[in-house]
Amino acid sequence: MTRILTLTLNPAIDRTVTLDRLVPGAVHRARAVRDDAGGKGINVASCLADWGLPVTVAGVLGAGNAGAFEALFSAKGIEDRCVCVAGETRINLKLVDPAGTTDVNLPGLALGPATLRAVRAVLAEATGPDVLAVLAGSLPAGAETGLYAELTAELKGRGTRVLLDASGPPLAAALAAETLPDVVKPNRHELEEWAGRPLPALADVVGAAADLVRRGVPLVAVSLGAEGAVFVRENEALHALAPAIEVASTVGAGDALVAGLVAGLAADLRLADTARVALAFAAGKLTRAGANLPGREQVEAIARTVEVRALTV
Repeated sequence: MTRILTLTLNPAIDRTVTLDRLVPGAVHRARAVRDDAGGKGINVASCLADWGLPVTVAGVLGAGNAGAFEALFSAKGIEDRCVCVAGETRINLKLVDPAGTTDVNLPGLALGPATLRAVRAVLAEATGPDVLAVLAGSLPAGAETGLYAELTAELKGRGTRVLLDASGPPLAAALAAETLPDVVKPNRHELEEWAGRPLPALADVVGAAADLVRRGVPLVAVSLGAEGAVFVRENEALHALAPAIEVASTVGAGDALVAGLVAGLAADLRLADTARVALAFAAGKLTRAGANLPGREQVEAIARTVEVRALTV
């Protein structure tokens, strides 16, 4: 059985503030506020736990407000292998009004050499040939741009499968390395940054993803927001689209898609079925605040309605 581990080096408490209308420069009265312990890998783990899969979280937490994370891990039965350091985990603001969500991401804790050694020690103990590891999110201050590339090589050297969900220079460095992840999950903008050109049409997205596959990444999944997602591997490309659904919160939707992708890979599903599960996770999360899924039966019902069609590679 595949064991799942997620790594979050720059976690956050997502503070969602609901407003009647966001007006720059104005004073606002919040209609509601909620805090969710998060960060990409932690959000992925949260959704996988809701699905019923055992999952381990690793990363770095500030001791000053670790309680929010510990409560989440305890409530969902997630194994906590995070390294605690002095200070507080950052708080990210998400300002929600009828026009959408405005994100204000604050800087995180600095990652010192001793902390990084402690994280690497956890990974050495917790990974091996039966593990699928998710490396997700931004890198904190003190981390070198090539850290994900280094960790990918270390993990794959132990036989671990690696899914990378990152952006900017850390993603570019990982994709330029000799040892590549088994799966990468960029969104359209992140793929455009890597490709160095706009990708306005679905065929453009597939072409750039296919370039990554030719580079040596076995599977590329590109999230496209309301347009669903594209899944590309050698000689196969699929476009998956979930039905329209009432949205309670978009926070963590991309991470839910990653969780669904991981669930499909861990179960060794066909690519089309993995795509259905991934889109169902994302759509199901939209009906819930925070990185939380509805019941398994509801997610499975959504999966049956996901449209999957083959594309030309």
